[in-house]
Amino acid sequence: MGTGRTLRKESHVRPCKTPAGKAKKVASQRRRLVKFGLPEEEVKLMAAENVRVLVQRPTVVKKMLAKKAAAK
Repeated sequence: MGTGRTLRKESHVRPCKTPAGKAKKVASQRRRLVKFGLPEEEVKLMAAENVRVLVQRPTVVKKMLAKKAAAK
């Protein structure tokens, strides 16, 4: 049985995510979606998971907005 570094390491090295930190991150992602061109009312109604997915793919958002504009 070893007595090296692996057994002395703390298992809680990384800080835990706080609800306030998560809320701040989601709020900034919502602002980014509004800057992309999505209506603010629509973004407010979205779930946090959907916001995260759309922020990761801005080209998809732009194509979606172009389709909506072409349909009108």
